[in-house]
Amino acid sequence: MKKNIALVAGGYSGEYVISVQSAAVIEKNIDAALYDVYKIIITRESWLYTAPDGRGYEVDKNDFSLTVEGRKISFDAVFIGIHGTPGEDGRLQGYFEMLGIPYTSCGMVTSALTFNKSYCNKVVAQLNVVNVSKSAHIFRDKPYDTTAILSQLRLPVFVKPAEGGSSIGMSKVNTAEELQPAIEKAFKEDSQILIEEFIKGTEVTCGMFYASGKLNVLPLTEIRSSKEFFDYEAKYTPGITNEVTPAEIPEAAAAQIRSAAQELYVRLNCKGIVRADFILEESTGNVYFLEVNTMPGQSENSLVPQQVRAAGLTLQAFYGMLIEECLGKKNTLTFNA
Repeated sequence: MKKNIALVAGGYSGEYVISVQSAAVIEKNIDAALYDVYKIIITRESWLYTAPDGRGYEVDKNDFSLTVEGRKISFDAVFIGIHGTPGEDGRLQGYFEMLGIPYTSCGMVTSALTFNKSYCNKVVAQLNVVNVSKSAHIFRDKPYDTTAILSQLRLPVFVKPAEGGSSIGMSKVNTAEELQPAIEKAFKEDSQILIEEFIKGTEVTCGMFYASGKLNVLPLTEIRSSKEFFDYEAKYTPGITNEVTPAEIPEAAAAQIRSAAQELYVRLNCKGIVRADFILEESTGNVYFLEVNTMPGQSENSLVPQQVRAAGLTLQAFYGMLIEECLGKKNTLTFNA
């Protein structure tokens, strides 16, 4: 008997469009012979399933169910495809945990922690797994002093929303005069801001997922952007960035990144598909932590689908492994890192 899977997408943030694109790829690649998929778009106004005939059905939030043409549909599991709030920051995770419905991503606490880049940096720094760049954390409703910030950090710095994704609202600041405008830009996206020292080097990202009783590590991707940094345009506009999978970096550095990524996955109690991003410093070869992404993009231009294909997996097999792990079943599919 086929399982009912709710695929939730949309969300409340500027990443709504990317989430919808990710959900389209996920939906297309979930095996219809095994699962009945109901794509539900979540916005502040509605949680809506649109049937093939175009009719819309609101989710009953009391038990996260649908009633379609008089038939009640309950879900065996939820595939979370929302980037940003409320699907990546722990809010939906807590809701589904209270209802006892399994879902594909990290748990509530891990999602909330990793979603805030500044708090996550503080925790990762304490784990002594990987280098973390020096930074400052400021809040919209609390006073801050740009002169004091620059006395503690060396230029250039990156200014970014603490709880934003896809590099929306992010700036690279090269001079003291550029700092305040960059802060104001970031505050348009979030009430908290992370300001961190720039590390010159190669950005390398590592996708991982737990399935079939083990932590599986996907091939690394090296980011080569024609822009000064990997911003929203560079991420989602074909041709601006050359993403090389597997990464063409020394094997010793690749091994160090894989090891750090796996340890962070375990120590932060991650679940499902996670992408950890790092910088390989040009002058020293040291590895620096950037962030943990607990709902990495799944659109056609996204990194994880590239890594999945480079690992010799189809997206259908990959999503099937995530769903089966979520359902608590042993999957007959196997994959060796």
